[in-house]
Amino acid sequence: MRKLSLACALVAALTTAAAALGATRSDPGVDANSILIGGTAPLSGEASAGAGVARGAEAYFKWVDAHGGVNGRKIEYRYLDDGYDPSRTVQATRQLVQQDKVFAIYNTLGTANNLAIRSFLNQSKVPQLFSASGATTLGRDYAQYPYTMGYIPSYAAEGKIYGQYIVKTRPKAKIAVLYQDDDYGNDLLGGLRKGLGGRARQLVAKAGYDPTATDVASQVAQLKGSGADTFAIFAFGKFSLQAFFAMNKLGWRPKVTIVNAVSSASGLMALPPAASTEGSVSIVFTKDPANPAWAKDKGLKLFQTVMKRYYADGVKSGYAAAGASSAYTMVDALKKAGKDPTRASLVNAATHLNERGNPFLLPGIVVKTTPRDRFPVSQLRLQRWHKGRWNIFGKMLVAKP
Repeated sequence: MRKLSLACALVAALTTAAAALGATRSDPGVDANSILIGGTAPLSGEASAGAGVARGAEAYFKWVDAHGGVNGRKIEYRYLDDGYDPSRTVQATRQLVQQDKVFAIYNTLGTANNLAIRSFLNQSKVPQLFSASGATTLGRDYAQYPYTMGYIPSYAAEGKIYGQYIVKTRPKAKIAVLYQDDDYGNDLLGGLRKGLGGRARQLVAKAGYDPTATDVASQVAQLKGSGADTFAIFAFGKFSLQAFFAMNKLGWRPKVTIVNAVSSASGLMALPPAASTEGSVSIVFTKDPANPAWAKDKGLKLFQTVMKRYYADGVKSGYAAAGASSAYTMVDALKKAGKDPTRASLVNAATHLNERGNPFLLPGIVVKTTPRDRFPVSQLRLQRWHKGRWNIFGKMLVAKP
């Protein structure tokens, strides 16, 4: 009888120990020394300028690793080239999840790219966090996709702010819009209409382009022919540049040109003829490392120190600054996920952020989320391109879709 009691006690002890181990056991991608996260970026192809977002994030993670990591673990960030092609994004993401066993997918760039992998990641219960896209659906549709969250301001909110700005400053404007004809461009266009409100009829012309197209010169010529005096460029990378070059060739000088944030990096704006970009308006939420106005800023000094050590080409890159800002928030979430993080605890941490003082964001911006508010960066300001640099103007604005 005594032997039976001892046996039962031993079984109970082993069961308790196993349960305890199970309670603290981490999900794939986490061991005693490291956390493996993954994502994709256009390292090649026509959108390769956006690769700076991934490389800027990687540089900041390396900096964190060199200073002790997160809760004693180093962050390994493995990102693969998708050439901005959603089908390649799917293939690469499956490799990262199924073969490489990453803990989470982070910072994937592109709206169509993120939407292409969202269902797979949520079905697999793999976090899809701080995507490099402002697609409104990434923050809005959390009930259907609880493991997904974007990072940058919602495109719909961005478009809305442009509409409100036009109403306030150019109430009789005739507006033409060039937009990428997918969820990205349509999100911005819908937001613009909402911001214009009763003046939406002043949108006199719009022209969409396929993201696989080679040129948008014909669309710009069509929009010029509408007689519009206000031009909104809702395009990415080379298409935004082509729009400015086409404007210059056609001699079109709108009273105001608006360029959406993902194409407003100083490095891009400096490429077209100055006559076509002068006076352009955009939004801003990160500090611009190419702008001498931030030369003495502590956050930008940290950014430059990090980039000089780990990504020298990113020292003046707005894309790298955007990547560093989201990497800072990812580190924050990983810390809050606990000493023995799980995918569920990471998502919980990401939906309970109250991050003040992100050194790479504009002063005053608070990265704040709740389980029902999944738009981490929802504050921004307006800026105007003048004599080869951006100049911030106006007060801080709330960017809610």
